[in-house]
Amino acid sequence: MDTLLLSRLQFAANISFHILFPTVNIALCWFLVYFRARRWEEAYYLWTKIFALTFALGVVSGITMSFQFGTNWPGYMEKAGNIAGPLLGYEVLTAFFLEATFLGIMLFGRNRVSERMHLFATLMVAGGTTLSAFWILSLNSWMQTPTGYTMIDGKLHAASWLQVIFNPSFPYRLVHKLLASTLTVSFLIAGLSAWQLLRGTANTGTHRALRTGVIAAAVAIPLQILAGDMHGLNTLEHQPAKIAAIEGIWHTEKGAPLTLFGWPNEKEKRTDFAVQVPKLASLILAHDIDAELKGLNEFPDAHPPVAPVFWSFRVMVGMGVLMLAVSWYSAWRLWRRHEGDYPRHVLRLLASMTFAGWVATLAGWYVTEIGRQPFLVYGLLRTADLVADHPPAMVLSTLVAYLAVYAFLLIAYVLVLMYMAEHPAMPTPDTPQSPKAAAPIGGPA
Repeated sequence: MDTLLLSRLQFAANISFHILFPTVNIALCWFLVYFRARRWEEAYYLWTKIFALTFALGVVSGITMSFQFGTNWPGYMEKAGNIAGPLLGYEVLTAFFLEATFLGIMLFGRNRVSERMHLFATLMVAGGTTLSAFWILSLNSWMQTPTGYTMIDGKLHAASWLQVIFNPSFPYRLVHKLLASTLTVSFLIAGLSAWQLLRGTANTGTHRALRTGVIAAAVAIPLQILAGDMHGLNTLEHQPAKIAAIEGIWHTEKGAPLTLFGWPNEKEKRTDFAVQVPKLASLILAHDIDAELKGLNEFPDAHPPVAPVFWSFRVMVGMGVLMLAVSWYSAWRLWRRHEGDYPRHVLRLLASMTFAGWVATLAGWYVTEIGRQPFLVYGLLRTADLVADHPPAMVLSTLVAYLAVYAFLLIAYVLVLMYMAEHPAMPTPDTPQSPKAAAPIGGPA
Protein backbone atom coordinates (compact mmCIF):
# COMPACT_ATOMS: atom_id res chain seq x y z
CA MET A 1 0.00 0.00 0.00
CA ASP A 2 1.32 3.41 -0.95
CA THR A 3 1.20 6.68 0.99
CA LEU A 4 -1.95 7.87 -0.79
CA LEU A 5 -4.01 4.81 0.13
CA LEU A 6 -2.68 4.70 3.69
CA SER A 7 -3.40 8.40 4.20
CA ARG A 8 -6.93 7.93 2.89
CA LEU A 9 -7.44 4.95 5.22
CA GLN A 10 -6.11 6.94 8.17
CA PHE A 11 -8.44 9.86 7.54
CA ALA A 12 -11.32 7.43 6.98
CA ALA A 13 -10.58 5.77 10.32
CA ASN A 14 -10.50 9.13 12.09
CA ILE A 15 -13.68 10.46 10.57
CA SER A 16 -15.50 7.13 10.97
CA PHE A 17 -14.81 7.22 14.70
CA HIS A 18 -15.52 10.94 15.06
CA ILE A 19 -18.81 11.02 13.16
CA LEU A 20 -20.40 8.53 15.55
CA PHE A 21 -20.52 11.05 18.38
CA PRO A 22 -21.78 14.24 16.67
CA THR A 23 -24.44 12.05 15.08
CA VAL A 24 -25.65 11.27 18.59
CA ASN A 25 -25.22 14.73 20.09
CA ILE A 26 -26.97 16.75 17.37
CA ALA A 27 -30.37 15.22 18.10
CA LEU A 28 -29.84 14.00 21.67
CA CYS A 29 -29.70 17.52 23.04
CA TRP A 30 -33.09 18.29 21.46
CA PHE A 31 -34.46 15.21 23.21
CA LEU A 32 -32.98 16.61 26.43
CA VAL A 33 -34.81 19.89 25.80
CA TYR A 34 -38.03 17.89 25.48
CA PHE A 35 -37.31 15.85 28.63
CA ARG A 36 -36.46 19.02 30.55
CA ALA A 37 -39.56 20.88 29.37
CA ARG A 38 -41.75 17.92 30.39
CA ARG A 39 -39.91 17.69 33.73
CA TRP A 40 -39.07 14.05 33.24
CA GLU A 41 -36.29 14.16 35.80
CA GLU A 42 -35.10 10.54 35.65
CA ALA A 43 -34.87 10.53 31.86
CA TYR A 44 -33.13 13.92 31.82
CA TYR A 45 -30.53 12.89 34.40
CA LEU A 46 -29.53 9.68 32.65
CA TRP A 47 -29.39 11.07 29.14
CA THR A 48 -27.56 14.23 30.19
CA LYS A 49 -24.73 12.05 31.46
CA ILE A 50 -24.71 10.12 28.20
CA PHE A 51 -24.67 13.42 26.30
CA ALA A 52 -21.68 14.68 28.32
CA LEU A 53 -19.70 11.50 27.67
CA THR A 54 -20.53 11.58 23.97
CA PHE A 55 -19.71 15.28 23.71
CA ALA A 56 -16.26 14.73 25.23
CA LEU A 57 -15.38 11.94 22.80
CA GLY A 58 -16.69 13.99 19.86
CA VAL A 59 -14.54 16.99 20.75
CA VAL A 60 -11.35 14.99 21.29
CA SER A 61 -11.70 12.94 18.10
CA GLY A 62 -12.59 16.08 16.13
CA ILE A 63 -9.37 17.80 17.17
CA THR A 64 -7.33 14.78 16.11
CA MET A 65 -9.09 14.70 12.76
CA SER A 66 -8.48 18.38 12.08
CA PHE A 67 -4.73 17.91 12.61
CA GLN A 68 -4.63 15.63 9.60
CA PHE A 69 -5.41 18.48 7.26
CA GLY A 70 -1.92 19.74 8.04
CA THR A 71 -0.06 16.46 8.51
CA ASN A 72 -1.46 14.25 5.74
CA TRP A 73 -3.21 16.69 3.39
CA PRO A 74 -1.25 19.96 3.31
CA GLY A 75 -2.01 20.34 -0.38
CA TYR A 76 -5.71 20.61 0.41
CA MET A 77 -5.22 23.49 2.83
CA GLU A 78 -2.77 25.15 0.46
CA LYS A 79 -5.21 25.01 -2.46
CA ALA A 80 -8.58 25.31 -0.70
CA GLY A 81 -7.67 26.71 2.72
CA ASN A 82 -9.02 30.16 1.83
CA ILE A 83 -12.50 28.62 1.81
CA ALA A 84 -12.15 25.66 4.20
CA GLY A 85 -10.38 27.67 6.91
CA PRO A 86 -13.06 30.35 7.39
CA LEU A 87 -15.90 27.80 7.36
CA LEU A 88 -14.16 25.75 10.06
CA GLY A 89 -13.48 28.99 11.93
CA TYR A 90 -17.13 30.01 11.78
CA GLU A 91 -18.04 26.67 13.36
CA VAL A 92 -15.67 27.34 16.27
CA LEU A 93 -16.62 31.00 16.75
CA THR A 94 -20.37 30.41 16.68
CA ALA A 95 -21.40 26.83 17.42
CA PHE A 96 -18.57 25.65 19.64
CA PHE A 97 -18.44 28.84 21.71
CA LEU A 98 -22.22 28.68 22.15
CA GLU A 99 -22.01 25.08 23.35
CA ALA A 100 -19.05 25.80 25.62
CA THR A 101 -20.77 28.81 27.18
CA PHE A 102 -23.94 27.02 28.21
CA LEU A 103 -22.73 23.42 28.64
CA GLY A 104 -21.48 24.08 32.16
CA ILE A 105 -24.84 25.54 33.19
CA MET A 106 -26.65 22.62 31.62
CA LEU A 107 -24.50 19.99 33.35
CA PHE A 108 -23.82 21.63 36.72
CA GLY A 109 -26.34 24.43 37.06
CA ARG A 110 -29.24 22.36 38.39
CA ASN A 111 -30.43 23.97 41.65
CA ARG A 112 -27.97 26.82 41.09
CA VAL A 113 -29.97 28.69 38.45
CA SER A 114 -33.68 29.06 37.89
CA GLU A 115 -35.73 26.40 36.10
CA ARG A 116 -36.16 28.68 33.11
CA MET A 117 -32.45 29.45 32.91
CA HIS A 118 -31.58 25.77 33.06
CA LEU A 119 -34.03 24.98 30.27
CA PHE A 120 -32.64 27.92 28.27
CA ALA A 121 -29.08 26.61 28.71
CA THR A 122 -30.14 23.19 27.43
CA LEU A 123 -31.83 24.86 24.47
CA MET A 124 -28.69 26.85 23.66
CA VAL A 125 -26.50 23.74 23.73
CA ALA A 126 -28.97 22.04 21.41
CA GLY A 127 -28.85 25.03 19.08
CA GLY A 128 -25.06 24.94 19.18
CA THR A 129 -24.89 21.29 18.14
CA THR A 130 -27.19 21.98 15.20
CA LEU A 131 -25.23 25.09 14.21
CA SER A 132 -22.03 23.03 14.29
CA ALA A 133 -23.60 20.56 11.86
CA PHE A 134 -24.61 23.50 9.67
CA TRP A 135 -21.05 24.75 9.18
CA ILE A 136 -19.36 21.36 8.85
CA LEU A 137 -21.92 20.14 6.32
CA SER A 138 -21.64 23.42 4.44
CA LEU A 139 -17.92 22.79 3.93
CA ASN A 140 -18.39 19.13 3.08
CA SER A 141 -21.21 19.93 0.65
CA TRP A 142 -19.08 22.60 -1.01
CA MET A 143 -16.37 19.99 -1.55
CA GLN A 144 -19.02 17.83 -3.26
CA THR A 145 -20.67 20.60 -5.31
CA PRO A 146 -18.30 23.60 -5.38
CA THR A 147 -19.80 26.97 -6.31
CA GLY A 148 -19.08 30.62 -5.56
CA TYR A 149 -15.31 30.26 -6.00
CA THR A 150 -12.63 31.76 -8.21
CA MET A 151 -9.22 30.29 -9.01
CA ILE A 152 -6.25 32.63 -8.54
CA ASP A 153 -2.71 31.32 -9.05
CA GLY A 154 -3.93 27.75 -8.63
CA LYS A 155 -5.67 28.48 -5.32
CA LEU A 156 -9.40 28.61 -4.62
CA HIS A 157 -10.86 31.84 -3.24
CA ALA A 158 -14.43 32.72 -2.31
CA ALA A 159 -16.14 34.92 -4.87
CA SER A 160 -19.51 34.70 -3.07
CA TRP A 161 -19.77 33.35 0.44
CA LEU A 162 -23.51 32.89 0.05
CA GLN A 163 -22.91 30.58 -2.91
CA VAL A 164 -20.12 28.79 -1.06
CA ILE A 165 -22.22 28.19 2.06
CA PHE A 166 -25.54 27.49 0.34
CA ASN A 167 -24.11 25.37 -2.45
CA PRO A 168 -26.44 23.14 -4.51
CA SER A 169 -26.21 20.01 -2.35
CA PHE A 170 -26.08 21.68 1.09
CA PRO A 171 -29.82 21.83 1.91
CA TYR A 172 -30.27 18.15 1.06
CA ARG A 173 -27.23 17.02 3.02
CA LEU A 174 -28.19 19.09 6.06
CA VAL A 175 -31.74 17.72 6.20
CA HIS A 176 -30.49 14.19 5.54
CA LYS A 177 -27.94 14.46 8.36
CA LEU A 178 -30.35 15.97 10.89
CA LEU A 179 -32.84 13.18 10.22
CA ALA A 180 -30.05 10.59 10.42
CA SER A 181 -29.11 11.97 13.83
CA THR A 182 -32.74 11.86 14.94
CA LEU A 183 -33.02 8.21 13.91
CA THR A 184 -29.71 7.31 15.52
CA VAL A 185 -30.72 8.84 18.84
CA SER A 186 -34.28 7.49 18.67
CA PHE A 187 -33.01 3.92 18.39
CA LEU A 188 -30.28 4.57 20.97
CA ILE A 189 -32.83 5.82 23.50
CA ALA A 190 -35.36 3.09 22.69
CA GLY A 191 -32.69 0.39 22.72
CA LEU A 192 -31.07 1.36 26.02
CA SER A 193 -34.50 1.86 27.61
CA ALA A 194 -35.54 -1.60 26.39
CA TRP A 195 -32.31 -2.97 27.87
CA GLN A 196 -33.18 -1.38 31.22
CA LEU A 197 -36.62 -3.00 31.16
CA LEU A 198 -35.14 -6.39 30.30
CA ARG A 199 -32.55 -6.07 33.09
CA GLY A 200 -35.07 -4.86 35.64
CA THR A 201 -33.41 -1.46 36.23
CA ALA A 202 -36.16 0.71 34.75
CA ASN A 203 -37.69 3.75 36.41
CA THR A 204 -40.41 6.19 35.43
CA GLY A 205 -38.13 7.93 32.98
CA THR A 206 -37.32 4.65 31.23
CA HIS A 207 -40.91 4.07 30.14
CA ARG A 208 -41.31 7.62 28.91
CA ALA A 209 -37.98 7.66 27.10
CA LEU A 210 -38.81 4.38 25.38
CA ARG A 211 -42.11 5.67 24.05
CA THR A 212 -40.48 8.92 22.93
CA GLY A 213 -37.71 7.09 21.06
CA VAL A 214 -40.07 4.71 19.29
CA ILE A 215 -42.50 7.45 18.22
CA ALA A 216 -39.68 9.74 17.04
CA ALA A 217 -38.18 6.91 14.96
CA ALA A 218 -41.54 6.00 13.45
CA VAL A 219 -42.10 9.63 12.39
CA ALA A 220 -38.54 10.34 11.21
CA ILE A 221 -37.93 7.29 9.00
CA PRO A 222 -40.49 8.12 6.26
CA LEU A 223 -39.21 11.70 6.26
CA GLN A 224 -35.68 10.35 5.81
CA ILE A 225 -36.78 8.21 2.87
CA LEU A 226 -38.31 11.30 1.23
CA ALA A 227 -35.19 13.38 1.94
CA GLY A 228 -33.01 10.59 0.55
CA ASP A 229 -34.99 10.56 -2.67
CA MET A 230 -34.58 14.32 -3.10
CA HIS A 231 -30.88 14.04 -2.27
CA GLY A 232 -30.54 11.34 -4.93
CA LEU A 233 -32.08 13.59 -7.56
CA ASN A 234 -29.63 16.35 -6.61
CA THR A 235 -26.68 13.94 -6.77
CA LEU A 236 -27.77 12.71 -10.20
CA GLU A 237 -27.66 16.31 -11.43
CA HIS A 238 -24.32 17.29 -9.93
CA GLN A 239 -22.41 14.01 -9.45
CA PRO A 240 -23.62 11.52 -12.07
CA ALA A 241 -20.46 9.41 -11.70
CA LYS A 242 -21.36 8.74 -8.08
CA ILE A 243 -24.87 7.63 -9.05
CA ALA A 244 -23.45 5.35 -11.74
CA ALA A 245 -21.22 3.69 -9.14
CA ILE A 246 -24.08 3.40 -6.62
CA GLU A 247 -26.31 1.64 -9.13
CA GLY A 248 -23.59 -0.26 -10.98
CA ILE A 249 -24.48 1.37 -14.31
CA TRP A 250 -21.48 0.58 -16.49
CA HIS A 251 -22.78 1.96 -19.79
CA THR A 252 -25.11 4.86 -20.56
CA GLU A 253 -28.61 3.57 -21.24
CA LYS A 254 -32.25 4.56 -21.32
CA GLY A 255 -34.71 2.83 -19.03
CA ALA A 256 -31.87 1.58 -16.82
CA PRO A 257 -32.70 -1.37 -14.55
CA LEU A 258 -32.37 -1.20 -10.78
CA THR A 259 -29.76 -3.63 -9.48
CA LEU A 260 -30.92 -4.95 -6.13
CA PHE A 261 -27.90 -7.15 -5.52
CA GLY A 262 -24.86 -8.29 -7.44
CA TRP A 263 -21.09 -8.36 -7.46
CA PRO A 264 -19.43 -5.40 -9.20
CA ASN A 265 -16.69 -6.59 -11.54
CA GLU A 266 -14.71 -3.47 -12.30
CA LYS A 267 -12.14 -5.32 -14.40
CA GLU A 268 -14.79 -6.65 -16.80
CA LYS A 269 -17.04 -3.60 -16.33
CA ARG A 270 -20.13 -5.55 -15.40
CA THR A 271 -22.09 -6.65 -12.34
CA ASP A 272 -21.92 -10.39 -11.87
CA PHE A 273 -24.89 -12.35 -10.48
CA ALA A 274 -27.04 -9.21 -10.78
CA VAL A 275 -30.64 -9.30 -9.54
CA GLN A 276 -32.36 -6.48 -11.44
CA VAL A 277 -35.76 -4.86 -11.85
CA PRO A 278 -36.18 -3.54 -15.42
CA LYS A 279 -36.32 0.26 -15.84
CA LEU A 280 -36.75 0.89 -12.11
CA ALA A 281 -33.46 2.82 -11.73
CA SER A 282 -34.59 5.41 -14.30
CA LEU A 283 -37.97 5.67 -12.58
CA ILE A 284 -36.51 6.14 -9.09
CA LEU A 285 -33.57 8.37 -9.98
CA ALA A 286 -35.13 10.55 -12.68
CA HIS A 287 -38.83 9.92 -12.04
CA ASP A 288 -39.07 8.89 -15.71
CA ILE A 289 -39.21 5.21 -16.68
CA ASP A 290 -37.42 5.86 -19.98
CA ALA A 291 -34.89 8.43 -18.72
CA GLU A 292 -31.28 8.11 -19.84
CA LEU A 293 -28.75 7.53 -17.07
CA LYS A 294 -25.06 8.11 -17.64
CA GLY A 295 -22.83 5.10 -17.16
CA LEU A 296 -19.33 4.81 -15.78
CA ASN A 297 -18.05 4.71 -19.36
CA GLU A 298 -18.74 8.47 -19.51
CA PHE A 299 -16.09 9.06 -16.79
CA PRO A 300 -13.11 6.87 -17.74
CA ASP A 301 -10.62 8.51 -15.37
CA ALA A 302 -12.96 10.35 -12.98
CA HIS A 303 -15.27 7.87 -11.31
CA PRO A 304 -15.03 6.36 -7.81
CA PRO A 305 -14.21 2.73 -7.02
CA VAL A 306 -17.47 0.92 -7.65
CA ALA A 307 -17.61 -1.93 -5.13
CA PRO A 308 -17.37 0.05 -1.84
CA VAL A 309 -19.88 2.65 -3.04
CA PHE A 310 -22.23 -0.02 -4.43
CA TRP A 311 -22.25 -2.08 -1.24
CA SER A 312 -22.27 0.82 1.23
CA PHE A 313 -25.39 2.20 -0.40
CA ARG A 314 -27.18 -1.13 -0.07
CA VAL A 315 -26.20 -1.44 3.58
CA MET A 316 -27.58 2.05 4.22
CA VAL A 317 -30.85 1.36 2.39
CA GLY A 318 -31.22 -2.07 3.98
CA MET A 319 -30.75 -0.63 7.45
CA GLY A 320 -33.26 2.10 6.65
CA VAL A 321 -35.87 -0.46 5.63
CA LEU A 322 -35.18 -2.42 8.82
CA MET A 323 -35.56 0.77 10.87
CA LEU A 324 -38.90 1.44 9.20
CA ALA A 325 -40.19 -2.05 9.96
CA VAL A 326 -38.96 -2.13 13.57
CA SER A 327 -40.11 1.38 14.49
CA TRP A 328 -43.57 0.99 12.99
CA TYR A 329 -44.06 -2.49 14.46
CA SER A 330 -42.86 -1.31 17.89
CA ALA A 331 -45.09 1.76 17.77
CA TRP A 332 -48.08 -0.44 16.86
CA ARG A 333 -47.37 -2.91 19.68
CA LEU A 334 -46.80 -0.16 22.26
CA TRP A 335 -50.01 1.55 21.16
CA ARG A 336 -51.96 -1.70 21.59
CA ARG A 337 -50.35 -2.71 24.88
CA HIS A 338 -52.09 -2.74 28.22
CA GLU A 339 -50.79 -0.28 30.79
CA GLY A 340 -47.27 -1.29 31.75
CA ASP A 341 -47.28 -4.41 29.55
CA TYR A 342 -44.31 -4.24 27.18
CA PRO A 343 -43.93 -7.42 25.08
CA ARG A 344 -40.51 -8.87 25.79
CA HIS A 345 -39.88 -9.78 22.16
CA VAL A 346 -40.38 -6.10 21.25
CA LEU A 347 -37.91 -5.08 23.96
CA ARG A 348 -35.34 -7.58 22.67
CA LEU A 349 -35.88 -6.32 19.13
CA LEU A 350 -35.36 -2.71 20.17
CA ALA A 351 -32.31 -3.60 22.28
CA SER A 352 -30.73 -5.33 19.29
CA MET A 353 -31.26 -2.14 17.23
CA THR A 354 -29.60 0.18 19.76
CA PHE A 355 -26.72 1.13 17.45
CA ALA A 356 -28.51 0.62 14.13
CA GLY A 357 -28.23 4.34 13.41
CA TRP A 358 -24.45 4.13 13.55
CA VAL A 359 -24.41 1.39 10.90
CA ALA A 360 -26.63 3.41 8.55
CA THR A 361 -24.66 6.62 9.20
CA LEU A 362 -21.28 5.05 8.44
CA ALA A 363 -22.59 3.35 5.31
CA GLY A 364 -24.10 6.62 4.06
CA TRP A 365 -20.93 8.51 4.86
CA TYR A 366 -18.85 6.03 2.87
CA VAL A 367 -21.18 6.47 -0.10
CA THR A 368 -20.73 10.24 0.14
CA GLU A 369 -16.98 10.35 0.65
CA ILE A 370 -15.76 7.41 -1.44
CA GLY A 371 -18.24 8.43 -4.12
CA ARG A 372 -16.46 11.79 -4.47
CA GLN A 373 -13.19 10.14 -5.51
CA PRO A 374 -10.85 10.67 -7.24
CA PHE A 375 -11.40 14.28 -6.13
CA LEU A 376 -11.16 16.07 -2.79
CA VAL A 377 -12.97 19.09 -4.22
CA TYR A 378 -15.20 17.57 -6.87
CA GLY A 379 -14.01 18.24 -10.40
CA LEU A 380 -11.31 20.67 -9.23
CA LEU A 381 -8.70 19.13 -6.93
CA ARG A 382 -7.63 15.50 -7.23
CA THR A 383 -6.88 13.58 -4.06
CA ALA A 384 -3.61 12.18 -5.37
CA ASP A 385 -2.23 15.68 -5.97
CA LEU A 386 -2.80 16.89 -2.40
CA VAL A 387 -1.38 14.16 -0.16
CA ALA A 388 1.80 14.71 1.87
CA ASP A 389 4.90 12.81 0.78
CA HIS A 390 5.43 10.77 3.95
CA PRO A 391 7.12 7.35 4.00
CA PRO A 392 4.40 4.65 3.85
CA ALA A 393 5.78 2.96 6.97
CA MET A 394 5.25 6.13 9.00
CA VAL A 395 1.63 6.48 7.90
CA LEU A 396 0.98 2.79 8.49
CA SER A 397 2.35 2.91 12.04
CA THR A 398 0.16 5.87 12.99
CA LEU A 399 -2.84 4.22 11.31
CA VAL A 400 -2.38 1.10 13.44
CA ALA A 401 -2.05 3.26 16.56
CA TYR A 402 -5.22 5.18 15.74
CA LEU A 403 -7.17 1.97 15.13
CA ALA A 404 -6.01 0.47 18.43
CA VAL A 405 -6.95 3.56 20.44
CA TYR A 406 -10.28 4.01 18.69
CA ALA A 407 -11.22 0.35 19.17
CA PHE A 408 -10.46 0.65 22.89
CA LEU A 409 -12.45 3.88 23.24
CA LEU A 410 -15.42 2.57 21.30
CA ILE A 411 -15.64 -0.62 23.35
CA ALA A 412 -15.27 1.41 26.56
CA TYR A 413 -18.00 3.82 25.42
CA VAL A 414 -20.49 1.03 24.74
CA LEU A 415 -19.70 -0.66 28.06
CA VAL A 416 -20.15 2.60 29.95
CA LEU A 417 -23.51 3.18 28.26
CA MET A 418 -24.63 -0.30 29.33
CA TYR A 419 -23.41 0.40 32.87
CA MET A 420 -25.33 3.69 32.97
CA ALA A 421 -28.45 1.93 31.74
CA GLU A 422 -28.16 -0.69 34.46
CA HIS A 423 -27.40 1.97 37.10
CA PRO A 424 -29.64 4.87 35.98
CA ALA A 425 -28.97 8.28 37.44
CA MET A 426 -31.57 9.42 39.92
CA PRO A 427 -32.35 12.98 41.07
CA THR A 428 -30.90 13.95 44.41
CA PRO A 429 -33.33 14.24 47.33
CA ASP A 430 -33.31 18.04 47.21
CA THR A 431 -34.17 18.18 43.48
CA PRO A 432 -37.68 19.60 43.05
CA GLN A 433 -40.01 17.44 40.99
CA SER A 434 -43.40 18.22 39.57
CA PRO A 435 -46.25 15.88 40.56
CA LYS A 436 -46.42 14.72 36.91
CA ALA A 437 -42.72 13.84 36.87
CA ALA A 438 -42.92 11.94 40.15
CA ALA A 439 -46.07 9.99 39.35
CA PRO A 440 -45.48 6.29 38.62
CA ILE A 441 -46.96 4.83 35.47
CA GLY A 442 -47.34 1.33 36.88
CA GLY A 443 -46.82 -2.07 35.36
CA PRO A 444 -44.01 -4.58 35.69
CA ALA A 445 -40.74 -4.24 33.82
